[in-house]
Amino acid sequence: MNMFHAAFLGAIQGFAEVLPISSSAHLILIPWLLKWPESGLTFDVALHLGTFLALSLYFWRDIVEMTVSFFDAIVARRLNTPARKLPFLIIAATVPAAVVGKLFEDQIEAIFRSNPLLIASVLVGFALLLGLSDQLGRKRLTVEEITPVSAITIGLMQCLALIPGVSRSGITITAALTLGFTRESAARFSFLLSLPIVAGAALLKTVHLLKHGIPTGEGLPMLVGIIFSAVAGYISVAFLLRFVQKQTLSPFVWYRVIVGGGLIVALMTGYKG
Repeated sequence: MNMFHAAFLGAIQGFAEVLPISSSAHLILIPWLLKWPESGLTFDVALHLGTFLALSLYFWRDIVEMTVSFFDAIVARRLNTPARKLPFLIIAATVPAAVVGKLFEDQIEAIFRSNPLLIASVLVGFALLLGLSDQLGRKRLTVEEITPVSAITIGLMQCLALIPGVSRSGITITAALTLGFTRESAARFSFLLSLPIVAGAALLKTVHLLKHGIPTGEGLPMLVGIIFSAVAGYISVAFLLRFVQKQTLSPFVWYRVIVGGGLIVALMTGYKG
């Protein structure tokens, strides 16, 4: 992989992983459209590490507070405050996606990676769900009011993010809005929930990479990918959390519908990529 591809795809990952537009769809469709070679395991590691760095840097205070609250709850043997409950709710909500990902990630990727029409259809379908939940959700609840049922429900919906085109942030925000959370709270919980999943994915892929070694010439592109993914991810988190305080999610809905719909029309009229 050359430096330009690494920088471009790293930036796309950073933006699209955070914004509700599906990073996996973009990382499959863009190289397919431009006829770029497959990125491979090395670059997958770079993208996940970059995203994890971005989220960790932005939410470092939350991470510290949740770590303290986690051990405080264990020592006190009580989950009697929202702060003590939150880390356990995030752990519980992470389990479904971790299990489903371990069991079915390869099969799902095999089905979708070579099927741009299916990815485009998913982009549009889940965009409409996001728009519907944004319009109809009550938008009253905050992160402090999340319950075990709500957390696990959002965690179960996160399993769908394995499908390219769904979007991890998109489906978890959709679920939280449907349950009555404000846009800002839905986005914040979505990002906090993504931390252990992104970290776990980065760790597993890194261990696999270390076993086989970094291919010759891939070290520098990997570093470039990490940097661009981290910078773009940090900017995107800051942007989205401010944006949803005053604006609807309709720009992201329309973006997905236009991109997915345009690709469907192109493919149905004979475009081969």
